[in-house]
Amino acid sequence: MVVLTGVSYRSIPKILTYFNDKFLLGFSSTPHFTSIINWSLRVGLGLLYMVKPIVKPWVAIIDHSINFGNLKALIVLRVPIEVLALKKEAMQLSDCECIGIKISDKVNGESVALDLKDIFKKAGNPTAIIKDCDSTLKKGCQIFMEKTNVDIQLVDDIGHVTGSALKSQFENTPRFKQFTHLTTEAANKLRQIDLAFVIPPKLRTKGRFQSISNLGNWSKKILEAFETAVLGQNGSQIEKLKKILPSFMRLKAFIRSFFQVTDITSQIMEILKSKGLNKATYMQSIKLLNELSKYSKIRKKLTAWLDKHLKIQEKIKCDTLPVSSDIIESLFAIYKRVNERNPHSEMNRSTLLIPVLCGNLNESIINQALSYASHQEMVDWVKLNIPETMVQKRMRFFDQNSGQKWGDKKLA
Repeated sequence: MVVLTGVSYRSIPKILTYFNDKFLLGFSSTPHFTSIINWSLRVGLGLLYMVKPIVKPWVAIIDHSINFGNLKALIVLRVPIEVLALKKEAMQLSDCECIGIKISDKVNGESVALDLKDIFKKAGNPTAIIKDCDSTLKKGCQIFMEKTNVDIQLVDDIGHVTGSALKSQFENTPRFKQFTHLTTEAANKLRQIDLAFVIPPKLRTKGRFQSISNLGNWSKKILEAFETAVLGQNGSQIEKLKKILPSFMRLKAFIRSFFQVTDITSQIMEILKSKGLNKATYMQSIKLLNELSKYSKIRKKLTAWLDKHLKIQEKIKCDTLPVSSDIIESLFAIYKRVNERNPHSEMNRSTLLIPVLCGNLNESIINQALSYASHQEMVDWVKLNIPETMVQKRMRFFDQNSGQKWGDKKLA
């Protein structure tokens, strides 16, 4: 119920009581919500304890979570290489297995290398590691391979590579700055009026160029609306919108170019994320890139990425090479939603729920996982692997520095 329906821990006893009374299921009692939390975390720990090497070639997808309080988690997923070729669609969390969780308040290349060594010692070495363009992860993978003397192919996530290419193409150009300034001002004006339904998409502060194609699509539709509108209709919605976007038409040439680029990169990412990289998807991507100017930074960077990773695909002799780490970001998003139910959203023992969100759980697997991890083992794992959280630090600080109570008569 926690994983599949998103029901909070506190609600489950009430739901079970209702079904017990409604359908006379015969439960003598229902579990307390704290027991349900502990059982869920034991399943997560049991799944980690059950990790072992597999025969089929597989890729590791690694990434650091966003900061929760003062902590970050390195998560490692295992996905058989054949998944994309067999399914012919983007991988799902049901295709993945969480094989490692490492939580720390300090992250660097050396710490990542030690964490990978510990995880791969139990799970075996992957054929390839998919990661984003973060320098810490890259350095950690390189140090791990040097110290263990293993050869693992490093795959740069296509989404982050494309975002980096778009950033280098547009970020510092005057036209792009003028365009984004115009859309930001328009958003502020549109938000409170009857034209709020045409508000431009909000760009993320971090990784804004990974979702920039949404802005490209919006600007194309607005441009088409302006060009096809009947002139002289004072007071119409189009006339109001033109007043809110006064210099929009002067940026017409830039907007057309901007949309073309973002539309092409969006198509390439859709192909590679859903089908992976092979000779066929390589040729499809190159054909799309050839529509751009030969001087385009995006064309040069993505062509170089395609050439490099096609060689990796041929070297490891797989039908299709997975090239996206989106699935791990989806995992973080689901975990964050679950974790935000707590009054203090932190990277605490609830991290053990992450393995439960992966794979195809059934009654047999859950029972097996529970048999692998007792309650005491779960408590010991938390003490060993979860650094002191912000809440724990705050409680310790006030306990150590608390004076007489306000109600104490001797206070005066």
